[in-house]
Amino acid sequence: MANETNQKTLLIESQYFPNLFFYKTLINHDILLIEKYEHYQKLSFRNRCYIAGPNGSILLSVPLARGKNQRTVMKDVRISNEERWQAQHWKTLVSAYRRSPWFEYYEEELGELYEKPFEFLMDWNEACFEWANKVIGVSSPIIYTTEYQKEYTDPGVTDARDIMVPGTENAKTDLVAYTQVFQDRVGFLPNLSILDLIFCEGKRSLTLLK
Repeated sequence: MANETNQKTLLIESQYFPNLFFYKTLINHDILLIEKYEHYQKLSFRNRCYIAGPNGSILLSVPLARGKNQRTVMKDVRISNEERWQAQHWKTLVSAYRRSPWFEYYEEELGELYEKPFEFLMDWNEACFEWANKVIGVSSPIIYTTEYQKEYTDPGVTDARDIMVPGTENAKTDLVAYTQVFQDRVGFLPNLSILDLIFCEGKRSLTLLK
């Protein structure tokens, strides 16, 4: 893609309530380019995120219609709504964050999002991403790829696809520290979902990320 205005573009896969490393990378770019035509990759942040719990991090995973091993183009990946996963995720969030400083402030609006039905994973991720961006004040333009390209030669594009992988430590450096709900019990848990920062720090979230 041409980058005639010298704006910096971040190319990355669609993720479910991305982590802090994602956001810290995003705010150093002008435009977000989300990959739409890659194949779904299992064990990734595409359909999962991590939040804080009383015994450590908790995984929230969106079930997929053909399971984790499907090799479907991302834009066509469907959610399995046979189980009440949204109600389950919301119940977990309420249990984990009801005592956090900002949960009550965002509870009604976010709860309504978890009640809306979604058929495709990318649509769900987009709705979650837009909600989080509105809350913390991120206004980077979001565009989507129109075809799959293995490599990008434009120097203005940072290709971060599959750089952020669950279970790796490379994304846990130079991140903001803040007071978490269960920190006195399990210690500080770095690089959780943006939801953790929002519930703990609210309107200060973007300032802390910079």
